[in-house]
Amino acid sequence: MSTYAVGDLQGCRAELETLLDRINFDPAADTVWFLGDLVNRGPDNLGTVRLVRSLGDRARCVLGNHDLHFLAVAAGQHPAVRKDTLHDLLAAPELMEIVEWLRHLPLLHHDAELDFTMVHAGLPPIWDLPTSLERAREVEAILTSDAYPTFLSAMYGNQPATWSDHLSGMARARVITNYFTRLRYCKEDGELELTFKGADCPDGYAPWFSHPRPLHDGVRILFGHWAAIEGVCDASDCHALDTGCIWGRELTAMRLEDGLRVSVPAFPV
Repeated sequence: MSTYAVGDLQGCRAELETLLDRINFDPAADTVWFLGDLVNRGPDNLGTVRLVRSLGDRARCVLGNHDLHFLAVAAGQHPAVRKDTLHDLLAAPELMEIVEWLRHLPLLHHDAELDFTMVHAGLPPIWDLPTSLERAREVEAILTSDAYPTFLSAMYGNQPATWSDHLSGMARARVITNYFTRLRYCKEDGELELTFKGADCPDGYAPWFSHPRPLHDGVRILFGHWAAIEGVCDASDCHALDTGCIWGRELTAMRLEDGLRVSVPAFPV
């Protein structure tokens, strides 16, 4: 009985099938965690979602920024953009079932028994784990309510860039969502820099996991989102698992029980 965490799929169904075969995944005994961005930019988004959903309770997923973008497009709250490959999902006969399933996924998943926390992008250094879980539940409650279309329309944007307990409404929900699904660089006080995506650090900022993080002591974090760092980070308590499958590199799984990593190469486009 093993538990695996898998980096960003982004519609790469064939590579996921190959990876599950490579690790001898047993759906009767094993569990697989998916770190968000199940869909978009890849060739088979519908097949990917169907495969993940077919695993039932043997799969655990968190939402990524591309999953939220798909929900916004499906709800008519944001136009598709040029690089989107969401047409197969939007034309699926079970579109509304997929939308409902995604709406009810969490932003953050913590397993006390395994002692791992899963998030798409990262945890800001200003929040401890209980606070992070509480903040995630705020947005999850909106996503599962009748107000979710309003949130999906308002979630786009880089402001506010810093958390404040005085924030309210959609500005509060937006910055929480940005921390969990878009975070790469920030300051120690949590100020976000969301325009830099590469491995070159903007002046005055650092990767979120490179800051002193006393509030994260004892928390082991699994994250994806940041393909540019190629699965490498300088914090022993953080495990980067987006190894750029959609960019022609690899899809990676890590076995939580012992840290073993297994990767398969991206298929030629």
